[in-house]
Amino acid sequence: MQAIVLVGGEGTRLRPLTETVPKPALTLVDRPFLAYMIEWLASHGVTEVVLACGFLPDVLRNALADEEERAGARIRYVAEPEPLGTAGAIRFAADALGGDLDERFLALNGDVLTDLNLSALLGAHESGQARATLGLYPVGDSAAYGLVQTGLDGAVSEFTEKTGKAAPGEVNAGMYVLERSVLDLIPAGENVSIERDVFPRLVGEGMNGLRLDGYWMDIGTPERYLQASWDILEGAVDTRVEPTAPGVLIGDGTEIAGDAAIGPRAVVAPGCRVGPAAEIRDSVLLTGCEIGAGARVRDSVLAPGVAVAAGASIEGEVAGEGERVPR
Repeated sequence: MQAIVLVGGEGTRLRPLTETVPKPALTLVDRPFLAYMIEWLASHGVTEVVLACGFLPDVLRNALADEEERAGARIRYVAEPEPLGTAGAIRFAADALGGDLDERFLALNGDVLTDLNLSALLGAHESGQARATLGLYPVGDSAAYGLVQTGLDGAVSEFTEKTGKAAPGEVNAGMYVLERSVLDLIPAGENVSIERDVFPRLVGEGMNGLRLDGYWMDIGTPERYLQASWDILEGAVDTRVEPTAPGVLIGDGTEIAGDAAIGPRAVVAPGCRVGPAAEIRDSVLLTGCEIGAGARVRDSVLAPGVAVAAGASIEGEVAGEGERVPR
C-alpha cells in the first residue's frame, strides 16, 4: 500500500520554531514530527510513503534520513515547484510516480498526530466499493470545522461549512483512501483543493465516510505542540516513544544540576544544560539549550541553542533557534 502525504506547508503558526525548519521536520519529544505519521502508516501495512514537499525539502530529507529503517517503509520525496493546493499536490505527486502509483492509494494531510485505526478505513473502502473513503473524527465543538454528513450506509451526503456554532459532529480527519480514477477530477498543474473542489463533486458518486475513534490532533500552534508533547509522554496517544518518566523526557548527554527542578511535564533534549536551582516546568527545550542558574522556564518552547540568562523568569515564550532570552 502506498500513501501520499501532503507536507508542503510552511508552518507559519509555529514561527519562529519553523523559520529554518519545516514543521514536519520539527522535533516533537524525541523525533521529527512527521516520523510519527510514517511509523503509524507502516504499522497499518503502508510500504511506501510519498512526501509531497514544498518548504525546505532538503531539510526534511535530512531530518528523516534514518526513518526508512526505523519505520520499515520506503520514503520518496516529490517537491512542488509552487503551491498547488491539497488536490493539486496529490495530482502532482501521482504524476511524478507515473506507472508506479497503485490503482488504490492513501492520501493524507501531514500535519496531524494520530493513532486512528487506518486499517478499518481501508477495510471499509474495499467493502463499500467506493471511489473515495474519508476518515471522519468526532468532535464535541465543531465551530472551527466543516462537518461531514453521512447516511446509514456510510455514503457522504453533504459537506457543511464552518458554522461558528459549538455543536458536536464528525469532521474530515485529513485521511483518505482513493481510487486512481479520482485523479481525473484534478487538472494537472493547477491549484486545486480536494476539500472544496473535488469531494463535493463525488457526493452521490461513490464517496463514503467512516468514523474513527482514538487520538487526533493538529499540532499547528505552540499550545497544541506542547499538548501533543504531554499526550505522547503520558500515553494518551499510541507511539513508540519511551519517556524517562510519565510526562518527562530527559535526553542523552544533558547536564542538569542536582538541585534543578524538572517537570512534572518537561522535555529536555540531548545536549541541554540546566544550571543550579533552575526550574523547567510544562516546557520543551530542544537540542543544546542552556538555562542559567536560578532561571525559571514555564509553558515555553525553546528552539535548538536557546540560552536563558541566569535568574531570568519566562512564561509562554516561543524562542527561535540560537536566541538569547531575555532578548
